[in-house]
Amino acid sequence: MYCTSHHRTRLTGRLPFFYIFSNCLTTYMRNRQLTKSSLYSMKKLINQNNMITFTRQSIKTALLSLSLPLISFSVYAQTQQWTLKQCLDYAMEHNISLQQSKITELQNELTVLQSKAALFPSLSFSTNQNTSWRPYSQSTINLTNGTMTTTQSTVNYNGSYGLNASMTVWNGGRNTKNIKQNKLTQEMSELNTEKTANSIQEQITQLYVQILYQTEAVEVNKEILKAAEQQRDRAKEMVAVGSLARVDLMQLEAQVSQDQYNVVNAKSQLENYKFQLKQLLELTGTDNFEIASTQASDQQVLVPIPDKRSVYATARQQRPEIRSSQVNIESSELAVKIAKAGYLPQVNLNASAGTSNASGMHNSFGNQIKTNLSNSLGVSISVPIFDQQQNRTNVQKAKLTRLSSELQLQDAEKTLYSTIENYWLNATTSQQQYVYAKTNVESMSASYDLVSEQFRLGLKNIIELTTGKTNLMQAEQQLLQSKYNTLYNIAMLRFYQGETIAL
Repeated sequence: MYCTSHHRTRLTGRLPFFYIFSNCLTTYMRNRQLTKSSLYSMKKLINQNNMITFTRQSIKTALLSLSLPLISFSVYAQTQQWTLKQCLDYAMEHNISLQQSKITELQNELTVLQSKAALFPSLSFSTNQNTSWRPYSQSTINLTNGTMTTTQSTVNYNGSYGLNASMTVWNGGRNTKNIKQNKLTQEMSELNTEKTANSIQEQITQLYVQILYQTEAVEVNKEILKAAEQQRDRAKEMVAVGSLARVDLMQLEAQVSQDQYNVVNAKSQLENYKFQLKQLLELTGTDNFEIASTQASDQQVLVPIPDKRSVYATARQQRPEIRSSQVNIESSELAVKIAKAGYLPQVNLNASAGTSNASGMHNSFGNQIKTNLSNSLGVSISVPIFDQQQNRTNVQKAKLTRLSSELQLQDAEKTLYSTIENYWLNATTSQQQYVYAKTNVESMSASYDLVSEQFRLGLKNIIELTTGKTNLMQAEQQLLQSKYNTLYNIAMLRFYQGETIAL
């Protein structure tokens, strides 16, 4: 946020202060309260008529008093750390896939309105205007009131005008059933939007947890690198005094290089997870993207795991993928009834009104329109007798579609249970692994400290030191994996129970 002026002005004289600083003040007041020193500087500059007599130094003072807090706010905005809730809320507003799904909802709403309009009559107006040219036409003799006149016209025109109306009185209830079916389609589109939103939330949560895990993994690798560098430096001193072979120093140098590679690789994976998360959030041009780190306690990791059967029972009633399949069965049953309506007669009501005019007549245009006016009203009945098995085929196809919808519901229920069971199994396993991994880290850390001290005293060789370090690193990685796997899977089980996602 900056205050700029696109007009060159002299820095002496009396100029309206409001036009220079209004934008800065508006933006500033929205984000922070003015400090007392800022207000004091501004009051010195503004007089009773909102005019200002200022110099170059007074402008610098005023701009500095405003720019310091604004710059601080700008830096804060750029380095803002995203919480999981902020990520989820932002994605619900900006994700493109979700917005496209909402557009489909609006399209289906219009389809419902259109199907309702089919219950009303239709009305149309038509007109035909024709002109003909007869260069070799013969004279026409007209006898009117005892007077004989002769006319000859080579150009003739005529026109017709008509209003036509039609209405379906009965078609086996297909119109009303179409309305019901379109309403079910609209409901399915709403459920599909909810399903898309749930899928996006699950993906965001998974990436968020992976970022948390990878962030700690980077720190662990940095600590390991730091310890390796200290051991290498100590080994150089030992080589200098002849208490350690140079080949052992080379192995430590190689280990430092490997640890540096591990740090770079861990950072690369972290940035990749951040990139994937930004893609889901539809964030572009954002280089500094950080998430709020959360330190999970043992109590959070070791909470009771929800029972998978109770989670499934709740999810089966609430999850949009199940409800959508159930609504799809209702829609397919209506489709069977609509297909059977093809066997029934159809009754239509028709009405029309029309008139015409032509050249070469002694009546005026108005008289011709009046005398040629004709009206009609009719009823048409269509009874299907033999339709080359079209109705029969439509009914059979609709029944097969209904059967397919029932199978889709069974598959959706099976997939839902499998997903919940997988989350439950992972949560249970990871929670148990966390308990043992925590104890293992404590043991490996104590063992590595002892081996490092013995290596410093020359009682252990480089192989034993490297082995102890590798064991400690593996134990810490296992601890991190089990912790965040437990948090993620428990959060997903609660989410399938209808709760808001939270770690």
